[in-house]
Amino acid sequence: QVQLVESGGGLAPAGGSVRLSCAVSGGSFSSYRMAWFRKFPGLEHEMVAGISPNGGSTYYPSSVKGRFTISRENAKNMVYLQMNNLKPEDTAVYYCAAKARGSVPAEWRNYDYKGQGTQVTVSA
Repeated sequence: QVQLVESGGGLAPAGGSVRLSCAVSGGSFSSYRMAWFRKFPGLEHEMVAGISPNGGSTYYPSSVKGRFTISRENAKNMVYLQMNNLKPEDTAVYYCAAKARGSVPAEWRNYDYKGQGTQVTVSA
């Protein structure tokens, strides 16, 4: 059984930084397409970063490009999200997700495995 566990969330000031981690157990991590999503209350999950299995390709929406960086360590079954220059509108629950095959899609529903989420709160 594949499990994803996020950590590193918390409270940060506007302009500050937070690094999220996602530990993946079970399955074949090095073959997974990985992504980070966030969810605002009442809205759908929004992809904020994606990464290919070997880390050679990354994907970001314009809302976070230049501020967020996704990375992975296949030897440790870990994926990270470095968030810099945080804004109050980045406040959300952040989720890690894995997809076994194919592309790195932007839609939450297309991922095979998902974590429980970690809260990030950015104060003004």
